This record gives sequence, structure tokens and C-alpha cells, in this order.
Amino acid sequence: MTSTLQEGILVGCGNPLLDISAVVPLDFLQKYSMNEDDAILAEDRHMPIYGELVQGYQAEFLAGGSVQNSLRIAQWILRQPRVAVFFGCVGEDRYASILKEKAQAAGLDVHYQVKTDVPTGTCAVLITGTHRSLCANLAAANNFTIDHLEEPSNKALVDNAQYYYISGFFLTVNPPSIMQVAATAHAKQRPFLMNLSAPFISQFYMAPLLAALPYVDIIFGNEAEAQAFAEAQQWPSGDLREIGKRLVAMEKKNPTRPRIAILTQGCDPVLLIQQDSVQEFPVTKLAAHEIVDTNGAGDAFVGGFLSQFVQGKSLDVCIRCGNYAAGHIIKNPGCTYSGEPEFVE
Repeated sequence: MTSTLQEGILVGCGNPLLDISAVVPLDFLQKYSMNEDDAILAEDRHMPIYGELVQGYQAEFLAGGSVQNSLRIAQWILRQPRVAVFFGCVGEDRYASILKEKAQAAGLDVHYQVKTDVPTGTCAVLITGTHRSLCANLAAANNFTIDHLEEPSNKALVDNAQYYYISGFFLTVNPPSIMQVAATAHAKQRPFLMNLSAPFISQFYMAPLLAALPYVDIIFGNEAEAQAFAEAQQWPSGDLREIGKRLVAMEKKNPTRPRIAILTQGCDPVLLIQQDSVQEFPVTKLAAHEIVDTNGAGDAFVGGFLSQFVQGKSLDVCIRCGNYAAGHIIKNPGCTYSGEPEFVE
């Protein structure tokens, strides 16, 4: 990286979760009525899962939560601390301390809202072969309130940022906060980026998603998430390119900056969909033995993208860096990296 970026240029809001990651047999998933590659919110029947992982398996603790992951990866590639600011809610407990320590070590400027009456959120990351299934108990993360963003020091951080990124997952927590950040981005003519995050967001949280979408300049998603959105909108859901074209054509508050959709499809090419074009960016296929854990590939893609986007690089450079980051992450357990970044434009 040649130039020094302004501190706090990128603001993200999301659910800070401590990932509890372990390799488990398939019948462990079946016991909790889960499928491979699920991404679900924990119900009462899932609550024993976290203790069982810690006690019965070789569980690892990793700083998690989709947005926090993406910002950690962006920081790793940028090699300059405190470029990214993260907001989310945690409890007042050991898990919160571990999370904060890991996030700050990664270079993040974290401003957690702390709730004393609820535990820090956790996410069970269940690894079966190259598949990973997620079961998130949001706990404190679910208690984020807009008044945290209205505290003068935090409001200044939001106002001073040049780029904003929020996950669809946050729609389950506090839509007013999303709308406030979106309105700030719109008023200041600054890019607002969002992620479809998981099929269940389109299935159960379409109303807040549709409220936020007019503000969104760049929308990310994978093929399953895009298809879930299409089905919820009663669009034909077979053709990813067609879904992307429809997504970018939806209502937008600032028509002078047309929406862009970036859709990933595993080892198939990434689609960059703009008003009048669809471009493909090939993904380097890894050998089966190189793939350790696909958990975090999507978060890493966004992190790689953001690391270049905040430097004003072209979309093709941003996407290539996203592919680089995702390819690196899946060779490691969880959303973790090793060594120095080696992305070359």
C-alpha cells in the first residue's frame, strides 16, 4: 500500500459474535435438525449446542460475525490499523473481552455497545468435511440500539466515514440503525454497501431489506441468497444474471449513482452486474486437499473488495482482491489468515 488512508474511513455495523468452531460428525447436525451449509438463528432447541462443542469437541474460539470478519480481512490487506470502525453490541463477560482483544489485534477500531444483562453472542461453526454450518445465538448482539450511534463520539465517527458497510444479518437486530447510517451516506453522497447475507433474510426480513435497498449502492450476495431474494419477490429464480439485473433496476434514492450487484457462486465466476452489462471474474479453483474450511469465504471476499474500494481502485481490482482474499481464507480454519497479504493488482 502506497498512500496512508484517513483513520475511520470505513464504518461497519453488525453482530459481533464469538465463533465456536469444531469439526463434528454428520449426526451432530442431524441431532440439531440442521443441514450442511445452513446459516440459521438459534432456537431454544439449539441452545445446548455451544456447551456441547466446548466440552465434547476440539473447539476453537475465533472473533466472528459477518461484518467484523470482513473488516478484519480488509485491515489485514491494508496493513494500516484503524482504517475501519465497527459497531455492534456485546455483553459484559469473558467472551466480550476475547472478542475485543482479537478484533483490536486485527487492527479494528471497535466501539461496542455493552449490555450488562445479556451474554455476548456466539456462533456455532460446525465443520463437516469442506462444509460448514452456522448456528448463531445473537444474545447481546440482538440488543443493539440506535442511541449508541447517537452518542456524540460515535455520531462523529459515522459522520466522518467515507464508506459504509452493513450486513443483511443486522436487519434482524435494529433496522432503525441501518436506516440512520443509510440516510447519512445518502445525505453525504457516500457509498453504502450491503450484503444479502443468508437466504433466511430474504425469506423472513424482506420488509426491512426493501426499506434499506433504495439507499444501497453496491449489493453483495451468493447464488443461494440471490435465488432466495428472487423467490421472495416472485421473480423467475433460475438465472443468476437475470436476478442481478432485476436487483440493480430496483428503486434507488440516488439515481445518479446506479446500483451495482456483485454475486459470487463458489468456484464459478463472480458476476459484476451493472445497468447495461454483466462481467465475469474467474475464481482460481483450489484442489480439494487445499480447502480447509469454506467458513468465512463470503466475508473474506467482501473484506478484500473493501480494502481496494476505500483506496478508490476500479471495480475489477476490487473484485480480484475479493477473490484473492476468499481463496486465502478457505485454506485456513474459520475466517482466519496467515502470513502477509500477497495481493497484486
